[in-house]
Order: sequence, then structure tokens, then C-alpha cells
Amino acid sequence: MAKKWDKVIDWEARKKSENGFFKNILDKHQVKNVLDIACGTGFHSIHLTQQGFNVTAADGSEDMLKQTKDNARLFGFDNLQMEKVDWLYITDTIKEEFDAVICLGNSITHLFYENYYRKAIKEIFKVLKKGGVFIVDQRNYDVILDEGFQSKHKYYYCGEEVKVEPVVIQNDLIVFTYKFNDNERYYLSLHPIRKDNLTAYLLDAGFKNIDIYGDFKKNFLRNEADFIIQVAVK
Repeated sequence: MAKKWDKVIDWEARKKSENGFFKNILDKHQVKNVLDIACGTGFHSIHLTQQGFNVTAADGSEDMLKQTKDNARLFGFDNLQMEKVDWLYITDTIKEEFDAVICLGNSITHLFYENYYRKAIKEIFKVLKKGGVFIVDQRNYDVILDEGFQSKHKYYYCGEEVKVEPVVIQNDLIVFTYKFNDNERYYLSLHPIRKDNLTAYLLDAGFKNIDIYGDFKKNFLRNEADFIIQVAVK
């Protein structure tokens, strides 16, 4: 799947849709050092490095990290710092503190249990400096669960060579299928966490001043946003 993931994203379309959103947030909080704990194939790690941030790219998948390394080399970043991490035990691997931790691409919903969310978020809290910022996003599962799946196919998964849709929608499980033009098909099982639940876990871990965005906008309609982004300060 790592080899196919860049087709799901479409780097240029994704970059255009974000329109500097994350750089602006990081600049607002005077961030220099960033830990990307769900780097995938390196989209954000590489672009933030281009923009002058000191980035450590981390992931739990060896295949994703290998693809990140290959992509970083294409951009001239052969020395991009990379780490394999388990979110439940981040501090076993990461010994320094960062100005920001990012967990993007709906990655947080790979966690399936409340105690896993709570433990992972507490680990993230520990590797942030005081005043540091945690940026996390998710699909708008509130709408998916309450009204059914819909997507503008505009902001995150922008690739034109793949069709993404859920084949299972339950309160505790959503299974997405990724069907490519060559008829290859992959399945991804995720936990549909509601926005307010994730906010509660952030607050319980000690985060404060949480700003919430829908599709990169501070003012958004609940049932129209495809993705929800939460920006929490330690």
C-alpha cells in the first residue's frame, strides 16, 4: 500500500488545497522543531522541511518510512531525520522535546480503544515543550455516522487514480476501500471517533486552548466539512 499511497494523496493537489494552512499555524506558535508521528510517505515532513522547519518524520510502518526516505531523496533531503515509533510508547524512542507534534491524514483513527487514545495523547503531551502545539485531524465522522458518507474529494485524498469509499459503517468501525484504476483494491479499518470525544481526550491529557477547523476554515458548517482539524496547546 505504501507504493500506492502517493496516488491516493496527489501531492500537488493536496498542497494546493492546504494553501499553507499548517505552515501558518506553526508560524503563529513560533514553531521550529516538528515531530510528524504519522508521516506516511512523507508529504508533510518533506514540505515542512522545504519551508524551513526542523522535522523528524516518524511512523509505525517500515514500508511507509522507506517510501518517505525515497521521496525525501527526490526532494534533496537525504538526511531527513526518521524514526519508527509506537504511539503508545513514543517516549521509549523519542527522547527530545518538540515545539510541535503533528498527526495528520486521519491517522489518529488507527487507534481503536479509548485507553489507547488516552495513552497515545499523553505520550504526545510528554514530548512537547511547554507552550508546544499538537495538530491532529480526522474525517468528519459525526456526519458519516449520523448522515452517511459524502466527500468533496478536494482537500485530502485528491488523487484521480483511486476511488475511496466506506464499505462498512458502524459506531465503532469503518472500513474504507481504495480501488485504483488498475483494479487493485485495498481495505483500511479505522475507528470513527467523534470530534467532541477527541477534544475531551485532549483536554483530559492537559492540553488547553483548542482551536477547531473544518476543511482548513475556522468558521465552518458541521455537516459540510470533510475533515476536522484540532490545534491544541500544552
